[in-house]
Amino acid sequence: MAGEPQADCLFCKIVAGEVPATVVRETETTVAFRDINPQAPTHVLVIPKLHHPDAAALAAAAPEVAADVLREAGRVAEGEGAESYRVVFNTGSGAGQTVFHAHAHVLAGRGLQWPPG
Repeated sequence: MAGEPQADCLFCKIVAGEVPATVVRETETTVAFRDINPQAPTHVLVIPKLHHPDAAALAAAAPEVAADVLREAGRVAEGEGAESYRVVFNTGSGAGQTVFHAHAHVLAGRGLQWPPG
């Protein structure tokens, strides 16, 4: 069920403290932690503590939490000293989503050309 922790979800396990992560920020509704396979010098994931399979599902079910994720993405970038940064939500395996728990990638610290590869 959306919003409920999923036993087989890596990010739900991080929220529960069952899997370690390098947490950089945490709020009542979100956790931000460093990506284990960084694609830029700054690569932090911001996730809602509630389980939703992707950003669209999160926005539909809990728009206030979706806003919290975006707000925290900006705070992460600021905390990392990034003047320019990219926030990416991958939706579906064809777009590169590998963990089906909504999450924003905050990328900074190198040239981020558009369009992305």
